[in-house]
Amino acid sequence: MRFTSEQRFDDGVVEREFTLDGIPGILWTPASASAPVPLILIGLPPLGLQKTYARVAGRARYYAAQYGFASATIELPGMGDRPRLPEVEQARADMRRVMAAGEPLSGDIVDALILPLVDQAVPEWQAAMDALLALPEIDGPVGYEGGVISIGVRLAATDPRIAAAGLFAGSFIPAAIYEDAREVAVPLQVLLQWDDEGNDRQASLDLFDAFGSEEKTLHANTGGHTGVPQYELDAGARFFARHLK
Repeated sequence: MRFTSEQRFDDGVVEREFTLDGIPGILWTPASASAPVPLILIGLPPLGLQKTYARVAGRARYYAAQYGFASATIELPGMGDRPRLPEVEQARADMRRVMAAGEPLSGDIVDALILPLVDQAVPEWQAAMDALLALPEIDGPVGYEGGVISIGVRLAATDPRIAAAGLFAGSFIPAAIYEDAREVAVPLQVLLQWDDEGNDRQASLDLFDAFGSEEKTLHANTGGHTGVPQYELDAGARFFARHLK
């Protein structure tokens, strides 16, 4: 991990950009922490870090300033300045064509759209955890939040360092991810926008039902994709405070 910039904010939060094996990322930490702090991994939606920076940075700075957490994010495969994934690009074109024709998406298209991201992103997140947990100011435990829900499900199912996950319902869900969900045992909080025009509500409910966790909570709010209530930010922070501190 190589840090490339550092910025200190008035709220007592330090933001450092880094690269890890060519993958750009950002780490936010509370400047005043007297001991190593827990870590929240913030997943990105498939829009790229530059387009979602303000939203992600706002959450990360809130977690650091109000709850004393470190947070980090890394760019998704195929996004930003990273090399494109040809199979995902083709699947995205197929998806647009099928949806424009008013036809249902096949499982093959969903698999080609999502699974290559999952297969590449999960090992990258694990490498990022290795590097971040080696820093003296971070000591775990680790939570995961947001991003492409299939990535969060696979990571929570396979990496024992993930102690809790706050997942955002949405994106297309391959059949293999439902199988992964049954292996998830950590506490979960799932956020669902009930009227999200780009989300299959029933698929999200089926995925929630499939999770094997003994503690799982569904936060469902009326409104579309961008209508998440502001108070859900604090609800997520309190969820992680219960399980990471």
